[in-house]
Amino acid sequence: MSRIPWPMRSVAAGSAGTAAMALAYRGEHVIRPQVVGAVDYDDSLVPGEIVANILHLPSVTAREEHELGSALRWGYGSAFGVMHGFLRRRLGEPWASIVFGSMLMSATFSLFPLLGRTPPPWRWPKDVLLTSLATHVIYVSGVAITDAVLADDRES
Repeated sequence: MSRIPWPMRSVAAGSAGTAAMALAYRGEHVIRPQVVGAVDYDDSLVPGEIVANILHLPSVTAREEHELGSALRWGYGSAFGVMHGFLRRRLGEPWASIVFGSMLMSATFSLFPLLGRTPPPWRWPKDVLLTSLATHVIYVSGVAITDAVLADDRES
């Protein structure tokens, strides 16, 4: 049996995946200094705007939207690790990561247009679409690798 219960391990893996995604965004800004502002919708104020709208917060500043977006990203990023852990226990790898990543991209491609009023993904600029795909692959990889490192080899 693993020394760390799988739900706790999965939350830690989700946090590690979120940290990997944050580092990917930082790296993207470094290698693409010509891009002023966000490199995709997850990197923008859109997540904070979604939270502010859902919570019916009046007159939220850009700084507050950024903070709400960060809180959302770290909260759901950590919690989504539990979904990966559940899938890992049921399906094993690589299927857990494939299904998990597909779920995340489905949510991204549907919730941003529905709740964040972004264009549909087929109308996103190519660089925005590629960045979104790449950062989510980095997130899923970070979750899967961390979960595997923390897991006991006898556990699936």
